[in-house]
Amino acid sequence: MKISCSKSSLMNGINIVSKAVSAKSTMTNLQCILIEASLSEIKLVANNIEIGIETIIEGNIMEAGKIALDAKILSDFVRKLPDSEILIDTNDNYQVHIRCERLESNLPGTSGEDFNYLPEISKDKYMSISQFSLKEVIRQTIFSISDQENTKIMTGELFEINNDILKVVSLDGHRISIRSVQLKESFDNMKVIVPGKTLNEISKIISGGVDDEIRLYMTDKHILFEFEQTKVVSRLLEGEFYRIEQMISNDYETRIDVNKTEFLNSIDRSTLFIRESDRKPIILNIEQSSIHLNINSSLGSMNEELEIKKEGKDLRIGFNPKFLMDALRVIDDETVTIYMVNAKSPCFIRNEDSSYIYVILPVSIAA
Repeated sequence: MKISCSKSSLMNGINIVSKAVSAKSTMTNLQCILIEASLSEIKLVANNIEIGIETIIEGNIMEAGKIALDAKILSDFVRKLPDSEILIDTNDNYQVHIRCERLESNLPGTSGEDFNYLPEISKDKYMSISQFSLKEVIRQTIFSISDQENTKIMTGELFEINNDILKVVSLDGHRISIRSVQLKESFDNMKVIVPGKTLNEISKIISGGVDDEIRLYMTDKHILFEFEQTKVVSRLLEGEFYRIEQMISNDYETRIDVNKTEFLNSIDRSTLFIRESDRKPIILNIEQSSIHLNINSSLGSMNEELEIKKEGKDLRIGFNPKFLMDALRVIDDETVTIYMVNAKSPCFIRNEDSSYIYVILPVSIAA
């Protein structure tokens, strides 16, 4: 194989596919990046079995071929090269000769013959969405997935397509995040559970442009994200997702409208008095036209009053402040509406058309 390309083009490709390189595997191929040059394109591939990424970079092909290189060494070395054209040449012993300006180097490689390529994915069922919308919906839900492997289903997000609506759901046992997105056209109804790790990596790779489309192809076992010159294939989580409809209620005894920024800033201030190990709740006293936020710990105390619009009963209720802040940070509305039943039932933060719903369980507090 003999190719040349700019440092920026190669580095960009390495950065994209590196997200599918295994850091701990004893299988050499899973720690490598495959560089493959055909007659028409230069392709970089990495695959750790759970997720595989393939991207095409710009360059000149003088001789077709392929080589697998240790991902960390390749990435670190290319990053330190001058910002110039790079020539990559391999020999029959899988030695890689790299030349950039007046620098020459040799790296050991392997044949790449037994490299784990991305699986072929059927393109019968798909949906398309703008990169901006996908990036946003991930940002607005990913914080409430579980990191506990013993609850595997909760480490992923439900992607459910009904005609022209995409609903994305995540939950961790203490809260639920639901976002609904209007698509530009209708698609076949589908329901899959995508690993949170995959969605995190997708969010980092895509540009997030409003006019840039990304296509999602789904099968029983895999999901393929296809955009620009890149493909990302991930295994899906198997099993039945939780029936969240049974957890969502329209009943409430207390409803408040509060300025989101003021509420978020007040909660943020209160966390200064909480050690992470303490797990101290923030207490909300809701009465008449105000809400009092109260925190009392060994580090100090705080009591702040905010104006609200209230409907229904007065209420005293406690929450993990982080859970409230996580939800408020991803809501763009100036005013948020919070629905509550009592001090032991979940609260619901949602807008009028339910394009977002955040469900948060309260924390027990002393009477």
